[in-house]
Amino acid sequence: MSQLGLARLQFGVTTVYHFFFVPITIGLAVLLAILESMYVATGNEDYKILTKFWGKLFLINFAVGVVTGILQEFQFGLDWANYSRFVGDIFGAPLAIEALAAFFLESTFIGIWQFGWEQVSKRVHLLAIWMVALGTTLSGFWILTANSFMQEPVGYMLVNGKAEMKSFGDLLVNPQLWVEFPHTIVAAYLTAAVFMLAISAYQILHHRNPELFKKSFKLASVAVLVTGIAVALIGDQQATHLVTAQPMKMAAAEAIWQNTPNHAPWTVIGVVDSKTHKIQDAVQIPDLLSILAYKHLSGSLQGMNTLQAKDVQQYGQGNYVPPVAPTFYAFRVMILMGVLMILAGLWATIRLRGEKFLDNRRLLKVMIWTLPMPYIANASGWIMTEVGRQPWVVYGLLSTARGVSPAGTVPAFDIWTSLVLFSAIYTALAVAAVFLFKKYTDLGATPAKAPVESGEDGYLHVVS
Repeated sequence: MSQLGLARLQFGVTTVYHFFFVPITIGLAVLLAILESMYVATGNEDYKILTKFWGKLFLINFAVGVVTGILQEFQFGLDWANYSRFVGDIFGAPLAIEALAAFFLESTFIGIWQFGWEQVSKRVHLLAIWMVALGTTLSGFWILTANSFMQEPVGYMLVNGKAEMKSFGDLLVNPQLWVEFPHTIVAAYLTAAVFMLAISAYQILHHRNPELFKKSFKLASVAVLVTGIAVALIGDQQATHLVTAQPMKMAAAEAIWQNTPNHAPWTVIGVVDSKTHKIQDAVQIPDLLSILAYKHLSGSLQGMNTLQAKDVQQYGQGNYVPPVAPTFYAFRVMILMGVLMILAGLWATIRLRGEKFLDNRRLLKVMIWTLPMPYIANASGWIMTEVGRQPWVVYGLLSTARGVSPAGTVPAFDIWTSLVLFSAIYTALAVAAVFLFKKYTDLGATPAKAPVESGEDGYLHVVS
């Protein structure tokens, strides 16, 4: 494998693994804030117990996410030096704000929240977790501001072969940012909601304080349904934006080589044949692609052959068609997982009435099996987003081949070595995270024992 192939493989592996933990951190912080708000509003100790239980799982996830994120950053200097030089002046501002403001905000208030249960007032403690939730969301915003520039460069000027910032404001109003950020953040809320729903169902199914976990089950059920529908609607807007902003990616996601007819069908599934430029055994819905792309019954989409000819004319000779099969299948896997999660949320929400879910073992088992769905959807979404942008690392400005470190500076053996080491570290972290999740899930959530002290009569008395 070439240096470029190895660099892409390493970055892909570490990014997908890191993104297993990021959405849970963002989404679970909000759900924790909601649970604690209910505790402060009602005084019901059950919500405090639940907040502490889910807080343990949140902290485990947060710690692993931080470690995996640090390892990922090393690659910008190791494998992608030319890319770092090209976008450094643009990326410096949003990434610095993310690190110095958003990350420190969430990290500081996590400390107050975790260790301040008995040291600060209820309202101050509640403010702390809401600030954590704000910090995690802001972290996502600034990272996606940088990523959106890669997808749709704005606010820059080229100086001596490098992109330099011309307008920071343009980065903040980038059209790509305002379809990518809501989609990613709401997907994070959906991920955390499914996580809470699956584990709550597990606890109820195994009769581990079902009266307690039915509260988090109810919250998660509604959250899955609402956020699932929201992700679908926002994702639809993002796909519409791609038709004009990145038409080649959209064509690859639909495996369209030739221009479509005016009433374009949407392919539900099929077998991509990149040699014949056709989809074999396709199952299609008439007119739906035109509706999704243009929001009315008619409208033709340009195929990859037409777009390739245009790109050659604009950028020079080269192959501007991304890997079609991975983009096509990843897009459909993401959609399938999203539909299944919405249906799961709908089923669970319907069964909330009269608390019929408590004795419905089939429903509870199905909810447990939803746990991997958001992880699969998130990974598939990022694969479609990043693979579909190829051969560009910064769309229309810098090719992936030119973004890699200069030939010979990072030998293939060194990339293999670091890839093996990173994979070993990530595997160890995964094992540790799963072990801790399982351990604290099995311990369950029980009320803290009341403090006792010795009375004058020589007996121990509970301190009320």
